[in-house]
Amino acid sequence: METLKFKTNINCSGCVKAVTPQMNATPGVEKWQVATEDPEKILTVEASGAEAADIIQAVEKAGFKAEKLG
Repeated sequence: METLKFKTNINCSGCVKAVTPQMNATPGVEKWQVATEDPEKILTVEASGAEAADIIQAVEKAGFKAEKLG
């Protein structure tokens, strides 16, 4: 399992709720969370098989932006 981090514009609990169905439906995503209190709104994903592009696509499908860190 690997940990991936993304800078996002997911900035509130309502936004997290909006992206939840997309993230939960992404194959290989085991666990994820958004640090909405962080100025860069960091999305941390524990994945086994999911690529960064898959996660970015899921976030964008929900109407938000994500940029891989690191």
